[in-house]
Amino acid sequence: MSDDLPKVAWIGLGIMGSPMSENLIRAGYDVTGHTLEQEKIDRLVAAGGRGAGSIAEAVRDADVVITMVPASPQVEAVAYGPGGVLANARPGALLIDMSSITPQTSVDLAKRAAEKGVRVLDAPVSGGEAGAVEAVLSIMVGGERDDFEAARPLFEALGKTIVLCGPHGSGQTVKAANQLIVAVNIQACAEAVVFLEKSGVDLSAALDVLNGGLAGSTVLTRKKDNFLKRDFAPGFRIDLHHKDMGIVTDAARAVGAALPVGAVVAQLVASLRAQGDGGLDHSALLRSVERLSGQPVRD
Repeated sequence: MSDDLPKVAWIGLGIMGSPMSENLIRAGYDVTGHTLEQEKIDRLVAAGGRGAGSIAEAVRDADVVITMVPASPQVEAVAYGPGGVLANARPGALLIDMSSITPQTSVDLAKRAAEKGVRVLDAPVSGGEAGAVEAVLSIMVGGERDDFEAARPLFEALGKTIVLCGPHGSGQTVKAANQLIVAVNIQACAEAVVFLEKSGVDLSAALDVLNGGLAGSTVLTRKKDNFLKRDFAPGFRIDLHHKDMGIVTDAARAVGAALPVGAVVAQLVASLRAQGDGGLDHSALLRSVERLSGQPVRD
């Protein structure tokens, strides 16, 4: 732990938040965490962090507050109100929201935080659980450049591709585009897998050669084993991708951008969730294609 580094409060220790906060501890940061599950706080303490019994306790002495929660309602719940971040953070603190939420929620948060003297960056990430564990996330940031530069060393302990995308809300807009591309890519891979299997091709060999050409992608590299083994333990849950597809389709409608393929994939994600698969990894889109193709769905 270094006295030269800012003190960090981390709110939200889920699939992404736990390994990310632990990477900050490894980088020498003093991290105090709060989340709803005591076992997640215990995990942070075991990694060298400190636990807090409330948001107010966690943020009181923090220079930087990082929130990593599922969606806009949770961001608003932890940020606002007498027990929230804005009421308890010290003036001059930097609030970095790394959740994936609507761009408008980020814009509103920055406005309300400014009234309390709290600076804000929206900084959603891409790379999933593996990227969080390996500290190779892509971090897309919205906000003021001075705040971004102040936060850069912290971001560098969490990710590899770190880009200021524009004013408040811009990080969320880019993240929405990211989730559109990822969902369409997973759907295309899932369709290819079923097509290849029904054709009697060696699936592992086929995916290897496809990934070496123009059809190759980070999605295929990361999700190949999920497809081959039908291992859908959540790295990024269908429930969350369903939320993100709602964000991108609403935001695109607001600016007049057509998403014809994205709209279809959004419905396929919603369908998978309605069939009870919302807690599975988003690579489970393969299960939808299997059902549509009359192929037995392997559990």
